[in-house]
Amino acid sequence: MLIEAANFPYLRRYLGCARADMLVEDMAARLRGALADARVRTVGRNLIELDVAGDAPHELDALMAAACRAFEAPLDLDGEKHRVKIVIAGAVGTWQADEVTLAEEAERALAKAREYDKPVTQAIEALPHDAKKLAEELDLAIGRDELVLFYQPKVHARRQEITSAEALIRWQHPTRGLVLPGDFIPVAEQAQLIRRLTLWTIEQAILDAGRLRDHGYDLRLFVNISGQLLSDDSFVAKACRMVAESDVALGFEVTETSVIRDPESAIANLQRFADIGIRVAIDDYGAGLSSLAYLKQLPARELKIDKLFVTQLTSSNRDPLIVRSTIDLAHALDMEVVAEGVETHAALALLTVMGCDMVQGFLISRPIAFDAFVSFLREDRHRRAPETTRNSFNRLAATWKRG
Repeated sequence: MLIEAANFPYLRRYLGCARADMLVEDMAARLRGALADARVRTVGRNLIELDVAGDAPHELDALMAAACRAFEAPLDLDGEKHRVKIVIAGAVGTWQADEVTLAEEAERALAKAREYDKPVTQAIEALPHDAKKLAEELDLAIGRDELVLFYQPKVHARRQEITSAEALIRWQHPTRGLVLPGDFIPVAEQAQLIRRLTLWTIEQAILDAGRLRDHGYDLRLFVNISGQLLSDDSFVAKACRMVAESDVALGFEVTETSVIRDPESAIANLQRFADIGIRVAIDDYGAGLSSLAYLKQLPARELKIDKLFVTQLTSSNRDPLIVRSTIDLAHALDMEVVAEGVETHAALALLTVMGCDMVQGFLISRPIAFDAFVSFLREDRHRRAPETTRNSFNRLAATWKRG
């Protein structure tokens, strides 16, 4: 469940910022008293998350009703009575549903609850028959050499050098053909296969990094880590051992949403990665519940701006401001910035003017198989920037600096 103080702006104006920032703790204390079996956590200035196990889906409705009743009486804030109007939403799933998926569904439900001004619940269904069959096939595929890694290069915007690449998994299914990750990663997470799948990916990335070195290219390869695994100490220990025993450079990309879900475990385990030289990157920044409180604690060296902002960079009035402020924020926190989803010369030029460190997207290259990636590197294809890009850069540089 997610519970938000809907009248927080009003209370903040009346109480002042300092006292209003403590309101969420008062709310959490009341919820702990009303729902003794729930794990209650504050995840924002006016947002609380509750996790609770039950025997049947309809129990969520009873818990949400109890949470609503808890705020029928006003809170005593420094001797004054104040009524807190809440917005409440929840998600329910079977034991197979991981915390990240539940949290994301609850966030979607909360957006609807704000719109409808009433409690909203989302249900995560058990694996349907087709997905169950796909999970069984994926379980076998991991050991049958049906999986392959494609690579999408990251280019340093100013030096025009490829500094690293993101490893993206593909499934060469014997009858379905090429299966993209969007079709099987959610199934892997729900069927508890994501640990095996990710360990396979790390092992293959280590092998490919060694093969790249044999070709004369010493690049850092980045692997995506599911938020489901950030609190799995066994996975973290195994991954650290695999990387430590190799002699190649790897990076791990994690989404900000996955970190916020269980910040204590996530931050501790990300630090374990950083301590052995794994470069940590925050992926899809801006797409979820961004929290500066957690961001400043993360041992991350890269911040990837979500492609949602990059693809509309030259057609929106607000997106350039968001991107530029994010770049400045990341640099202040001693992080490099990667813009993903770069598809036009104008966007590349504007990002360069803004001081973005690295870019990634179809303008440079689609994700390609290992042999094609080696050819891409050998032929220096990323340097073939046409006059269009240079003209865009000069024009936008003058315009942006005047602004």
